[in-house]
Amino acid sequence: MARSRTRTSRDSVLTALGHPAELEQLYQRLRPQSGRELSRVAAAMLRTREELLDDIAPLVETGAVRVESDVIEVATPVEVLRRVVSAQASTAGRAQERLDGVSRAIELLAAEQRLSVTGRPGDSLPVEGDVWVSGDVFDMVRTMLRGSVGGVMWLRPDQWRGPREDRMIQLVAEVVAQGRRSRAIYPVRALHDAPDVLAARLAAGEEIRVLPELPTRLLVVGDSHVVVPEPLGLADLPLAVVRQRGVVEAMTSWFEELWERAAVPAFAEAEPRLDLRQFLLEQLAAGAHDEQIARKLGISLRTVRRRVSALMSELGADSRFQAGVEAARRGWI
Repeated sequence: MARSRTRTSRDSVLTALGHPAELEQLYQRLRPQSGRELSRVAAAMLRTREELLDDIAPLVETGAVRVESDVIEVATPVEVLRRVVSAQASTAGRAQERLDGVSRAIELLAAEQRLSVTGRPGDSLPVEGDVWVSGDVFDMVRTMLRGSVGGVMWLRPDQWRGPREDRMIQLVAEVVAQGRRSRAIYPVRALHDAPDVLAARLAAGEEIRVLPELPTRLLVVGDSHVVVPEPLGLADLPLAVVRQRGVVEAMTSWFEELWERAAVPAFAEAEPRLDLRQFLLEQLAAGAHDEQIARKLGISLRTVRRRVSALMSELGADSRFQAGVEAARRGWI
């Protein structure tokens, strides 16, 4: 028996995600029953219909099992993992609005520099920083990190696709080994497109969260440097390397706000999971269509519609407008 439990904990998707071995055993018993009527499955397992529904409730919650039209459907292990990852999506989605606010804040900070220490109108001082138009970006980042102190904050909408990612992972490990904190926010699609990269950065000691989408790359180094594309976006070069204290503080504050709104992926077991209901309600309240929500989460349109339908049923609403009213009444949004 002990040998069997060891093999299950090593080989099973569900136990790897933190579920007990008993739940994995129930899941394996149900897999051959997929597509059969619930009452027939219950009879085959010597359970009443109600008892079986109680037993499979944790599997339904994880997305491993669903019951539609009194027919039980059991997902494959690959589908289970995909659904668990999708369920960890962000409750945010308003990053672009925040970015506009930060851009305005930078303009205001730059305007303040037009006053010299004497306070005479018309005098000005240059903003501390440079614009990099050529060179090796990795070498620049490495030099900056090795010559600084404090935590590191990244917005990484797409860099995990780049050829220098292995070297970046080593650099993260080096930073963390110094007792510094490295935090990165990725778009949800990275969980599907680059799970190995995220796992490697997690193993190197980086803390990872996700948002539906990110509008720009960003690197904040301690309280001394900010690196962003010039103009903001996804370009490697040119890069604005800003050392102006007010700009660094503004970008740090923006990152912290995004960090609080971001979701923790399923593989970060020490952190609580977020409820997908709030994100869906926020998206619906913002007027987002199912297709837009599906693209942001990297899940199928059918899954979005099923989750929205379940949410409306839970709220006892006949329309999305009623769902929003009832959710607000309950304090969900």
